[in-house]
This record gives sequence, C-alpha cells and structure tokens, in this order.
Amino acid sequence: MSGAPRSPDRSRGPRRPPSDAAVARKKKNSDLGARVAVAIPALAVAFAMVWAGGWWFTAGAAALAIVCAHEFFRMYEPIHPVRMGGYLGIIALCIAAHLGGRQHLALVVVITFLIVFLLSFAQVKTTAVGVAMTIFAVTWIGLGVAHAILLRDLEHGADVLIDVLAGTFVGDTAAYLGGRAFGRTKLSPAISPNKTVEGLIIGIASAIAAVWIAGLYQDWMTGTDALILGVVVALVSPIGDLFESFFKREAQIKDTGTLFGAHGGALDRLDAVLFTTVAGYYTWLWLR
Repeated sequence: MSGAPRSPDRSRGPRRPPSDAAVARKKKNSDLGARVAVAIPALAVAFAMVWAGGWWFTAGAAALAIVCAHEFFRMYEPIHPVRMGGYLGIIALCIAAHLGGRQHLALVVVITFLIVFLLSFAQVKTTAVGVAMTIFAVTWIGLGVAHAILLRDLEHGADVLIDVLAGTFVGDTAAYLGGRAFGRTKLSPAISPNKTVEGLIIGIASAIAAVWIAGLYQDWMTGTDALILGVVVALVSPIGDLFESFFKREAQIKDTGTLFGAHGGALDRLDAVLFTTVAGYYTWLWLR
C-alpha cells in the first residue's frame, strides 16, 4: 500500500562519516579557491598602480604601508607602540623616495627617531620597547615600500617592478602548492611549521622562471640580466616570508589581519615584497 511505511534500505550498509583525510582535502580545496578569488583582483589593482606611477603609485604604496604598520602595531599593542610617529615616518619615507632619492631616506629615518620619541610623551602609556618597535616598523615596512617607489621611478622601473612582484608572488604561490603536494621535510618548525624544504625549492625555481620568462618580452633586458634578477628575487623572497613569520610566531597569531580574506592581512601578503623590492632595486642599479 502507498501509505505503508518503507523499510530502511540496508543494502548499502550504514553511512560512514567522511574520513579526516577527506575533510582535510575539502578544506584545502576550499581554501585554495578563496585564495584565488582574492588574489586575481588584488594583483590587477597592484599592477594598475605600478603602471599609473607618479603620485598615484606613491599614494597607493603609502596606504598599503600604513595598513601593514597598523597590523604590526596591533600585534604588539601591550608594549604601546607610538602609532602616529610610525605612520608619519612611513609617509615621509614614501614622499622622500618619490621627490628626492635614496640619499634622502636616511635623513627621514633620523628625523623619525626624534618625532617618535617626542610623540611618545603624548601617550597615556609609553615604553622604551614600544618606541624601539615603532622605529623598527618604520625601517622595515617604510624602507621596503620606499624602495618600491625608488625602483618604479627608474628607467624601465615599472617593468622591472612588475618582474619583481611577479617573481615574488609566483614563487610564494608555487611554494605553497608545492609544499602541499610534495612537502615532507620541515623548513623551520620553530618559526613556520607549515613551510617545507620541498616547497622552498619549488618556489625558488618557479620565481626564477617567472622573472626570466617576463624578461623574454622586454627587449631592453638581456636574458642574463633577467636570470640574475630572478635568482636574487627567488632567494630573498623566502627570507622575507620567514622574517614576518618569526614575529607572528612570537605574537601567537596565524594572520596579521583579514584585508585579503584567505590570504590574511596586508603584511601577510607584502612580507616578502618588503625584501624583494629592496633587493630588486639595488640589483637593477647594478645591472643598468
């Protein structure tokens, strides 16, 4: 009869819950999709800023640097960093890089020492460690972004900066994917438990290839120069990544923020760039 209750179908046996491995794979695939969804528009905006150049690039780079500094200061809130002094120092470095040159950056850093110390008196609470960490943030983040502006303002600077960014981001992505697929040997468990030697090797090779291939489409850059630039970017990029991971490990956080969704905060995305732009700038000066 149609109204009779159906007996349960036991031919397939009881439904088993998904295994831990299946759950992990699903989570990784979801995370990868989220990363791609955020990365594509972010890269488009970054490259548009580079091509625009001038004050557009300077203002955009300074804004990103301020966000990075904000995330860093938030990590070390208990030691009371001098936020306003740090922001002013970073903005001054970006302006000096665009209007002056690298010879003006040292002067800005020296003046920032004085400004940060004086502004520390205006805080309800201030510590010597907070003052020191503020100066550190200015030199790390501010000088890194300032060198990106210096590089952009050189002859062929827009193309070289895009090469550096492409090598940095391709290497980082390849290291992430390569580590997921083939990673077995931990690179530095005390600083970043998820990074592996296999991922590092794949990332370095991919970064070199990315810069070298980009150089093939730039008739003013020789293959040797592109290869040298690629090697420098590939070797420096993981150092910048581990450098930031050290501070996150100390602060006991996974990401510095949520600006880029699954990619984390601005500092999470620009940690390697803060190193490769400096290295790329001086490498290109040497190769010119």
